[in-house]
Amino acid sequence: MWSMLADERFANPAGIIQGGFLGAFADSAMGAAAVTFAEGRRVSCVNAEMKITFLHAVAGGERLICTAEVIRGGGRVAFVEASITDEAERLIARVSSTYLYAERT
Repeated sequence: MWSMLADERFANPAGIIQGGFLGAFADSAMGAAAVTFAEGRRVSCVNAEMKITFLHAVAGGERLICTAEVIRGGGRVAFVEASITDEAERLIARVSSTYLYAERT
């Protein structure tokens, strides 16, 4: 679980946090989940594709929580999903992604 303040600098002129900020937040949490899933292997991972569905607007200054989990994974790929909520546990976005593994030396 990751937590981040939705800083006003990432808001559009109407004061709503931009989708790119939410996408980067989810990518960070899901990437960490994918690497953790590798359990003892020395890997790096790269996001091959990501889909995000925005369900609720977020005003600048709110604290957000992202929970990510590997749904299915193997030696070369991990399928990861995440939910972004606010402190009131309102669902802000739902995200799914595919991560590719590369062995590190």
